[in-house]
Amino acid sequence: MQRAVPQDFDRVLSSMCTEPHPAARETAQQFLATNPGDPGTYQTVARLEERAVELLGEITALDDPAGYITSGGTEANIQAVRIARNYADADEPNVVVPESAHFSFRKAAEMLDVELRDVPTTDYRADVDAVADALDDQTVGIVAVAGTTEYGHVDPIPALADLAADAGALLHVDAAFGGFFLPFTDIEWNFAHAGVDTMTIDPHKAGQAAVPAGGFLARSTDYLDELTIDTPYLESESQFTLTGTRSGAGVASAVEAMETLWPEGYREQYQASMDNAHWLAERFQERGYSVVGPELPLLAADVSLELVEQLRDRGWRVTKTGSGEMRVVCMPHVTRSMLQTFVADLDWF
Repeated sequence: MQRAVPQDFDRVLSSMCTEPHPAARETAQQFLATNPGDPGTYQTVARLEERAVELLGEITALDDPAGYITSGGTEANIQAVRIARNYADADEPNVVVPESAHFSFRKAAEMLDVELRDVPTTDYRADVDAVADALDDQTVGIVAVAGTTEYGHVDPIPALADLAADAGALLHVDAAFGGFFLPFTDIEWNFAHAGVDTMTIDPHKAGQAAVPAGGFLARSTDYLDELTIDTPYLESESQFTLTGTRSGAGVASAVEAMETLWPEGYREQYQASMDNAHWLAERFQERGYSVVGPELPLLAADVSLELVEQLRDRGWRVTKTGSGEMRVVCMPHVTRSMLQTFVADLDWF
C-alpha cells in the first residue's frame, strides 16, 4: 500500500485552517502523548494550558480569563450554549442567533434541547432590531459572530451585548475565525469593548497553531462552574471540559505560536492577508464580478458554479456560500504569487 502524504496548501483557498508556524509544529511533536484532560498526571501540559488561556485573554482584552483549549470552534460553541442553558432559570430555554451563525449552534441546540431562534441579517450582520424582537423571558443567550464563516463580517457586538444585559441573557461571541485578525482593526468585538460573557477563538486558524487547538474563554470562572462534573478516578477532582482526553500537542503548539507571533507577527500577517484579499477583490471586479468583502481576509464573488467546478478540476480548493458565490479565504499560507496563478487559471476558462 502506498504511503499517504498530506495535501499541499499551494492551491487551498477555502480553508480557515492554515499551515502551522514551524516553531508551533515542532513543539506539537514534543507533546503528542500528553493529555491535558488529566492535569494531575500531565502537569507540564496543564501549566501550558494555563499559559494558553492567559495569552488568549491578552489577545481578547480579558484581564483574568477563564477557559481552556478545545478541539475547535464547534466544541467551544457547544460549551457556550451549555453554559447559557445551565446558568439561567428557564423551563424552555432559547438562544437567539443570526442566520450567519456557524452550523455548530444547530448541533448544540439539538444536543442540549435548547430552542435556536434564527434571525435575519442586514448587510451580512445580525439585525439588532430582529434580535430584540426574538427575545422573551425564556431567552438564555444571544450569539454574535466576529468574522462570519461565509463572508467574514462582524456583528454589532456592543449593541447585542446591551440587548443581552437587558434580557438577563448571556452574550457569546464566536470569533473562531476573526479573533487573530480583529486586534489590528478598529472594530469593537472583544471583552473590553462590550459585555461579552463567553468567546470562541481558535489558535489553529490564523493563530497558526497545529490542529486541534481551538479556544474557549469565559469572563468568570463562575461560568465554568456551570459545566463542572466530578472525576473520582483522576488525580484532579473535577472537569469542566466537554471532551475527556485532549490534545497536549494542540495546547503546546498554541502557546508556542502565540508567544512567537503575538503581537507583531500577527499584525504583519493580518496586513499581508488583507492586502491579498483586497488585491483579489480588485481582480474579480475588473472582470465584472460582484464582490462581497473583504472586511476581514475573506471575500465572495458571484462566479458561476460551472466555473467553480472547472477551477476545482485544476486543483483549486474553493467553495460556495449558501447564496452561491465563490468564497476565498486569504489565510497565512495564501501568497500573492498563489493568487496570481489562480487569476491566470480564472482567465483561462
